[in-house]
Amino acid sequence: MPQDPFITALSALGPALLNALAAFEEVRRHMDPPRIGGLRDAMRPVAARLHEAREAFRAASPPDGLADLAAQLLAAADAADAMGEAFCADAPPHEAIARVLGAMHQHCRAQALLYPLRRALPPVNNFFLEAAARPRLAELDPEPRAEPPTGIFTAKNPHGGRGGFSLYVPEWYDADRAWPLIVALHGGSGNGEDFLWSWLIEARSRGCLLLSPTSLGSTWSLMGDDVDASALRSMVEYVAANWRVDPARILLTGLSDGGTYTLLCGLQPDMPFTHLAPISGVLHPANVVNGNLARARGRRIYLVHGGLDWMFPIATARLAHHELERAGADIVFREIADLSHAYPREENGAILEWMGGTLTAAPKADR
Repeated sequence: MPQDPFITALSALGPALLNALAAFEEVRRHMDPPRIGGLRDAMRPVAARLHEAREAFRAASPPDGLADLAAQLLAAADAADAMGEAFCADAPPHEAIARVLGAMHQHCRAQALLYPLRRALPPVNNFFLEAAARPRLAELDPEPRAEPPTGIFTAKNPHGGRGGFSLYVPEWYDADRAWPLIVALHGGSGNGEDFLWSWLIEARSRGCLLLSPTSLGSTWSLMGDDVDASALRSMVEYVAANWRVDPARILLTGLSDGGTYTLLCGLQPDMPFTHLAPISGVLHPANVVNGNLARARGRRIYLVHGGLDWMFPIATARLAHHELERAGADIVFREIADLSHAYPREENGAILEWMGGTLTAAPKADR
């Protein structure tokens, strides 16, 4: 008996979509100006397979009861297709940066559209878990419940908006134990709605609350008055008032400007952060004059930087490591030889393990 055309199209689109998202995750990790041409060449056949599968799926008629699922899946495929087109198409040099940034946004948007389908499509559910956590899928994604609220929430944080946040509470959240909190800061001109996806898989797999704020300005308060510190403090207080946060494990981390602000904000007095993990940032000169270096003594800091960083050369990170170590910080320095000015997703698990407790794997909630 011939297979239903919709099922055939669905069976082709699912792998093509997930492969394209995973491939672009690798592209983002290895993004470096001299390598973009090669990355684009490697991405083109993946994007072409997705485009073909998407067109076939669009032409297939879903059976009764699956129209909403089909529309949601097609929207995610549309975003991923736009990602591939923006990154892979030939463009004049003056458009290159905008196209790369646009592709990165569509990569995040595709994940946001796909995530609600995880319970209907098991491969999607596995995609949003670390491999070690997948055998425990039923436990990590139980039947939905109204209280306590779990999942993804946004507060004044649409793409292009400023000053809000996105929050992820694992579906297996249980108030019988305290949960670590990750506060993840985007880079310059970024936003929390997109940067949430840099950490969601690890937060979901290992049992962490995840807060991804958006700066009030186009970037964090690196010049002039610091308008972001009090906002971050209020956001953490909001999360702690509504979910059970472990006060001994509140991580502040960030990329680029977010990494720079991780130290500038996290070392201020009366901030709630217990662990700091700046990535591809710099030790801002203000840390010297505002007393932050003196407050670094004994603070746990996980500093990550790429040997190929073209924006903040590795020498700046080595200097930061030296100054923080001299100030008495309890510091780990990860110099990654093949990393440019990009996000090293593979460090997420190592950072959580460094933060301690049960974060080496997806632990069962204490009963």
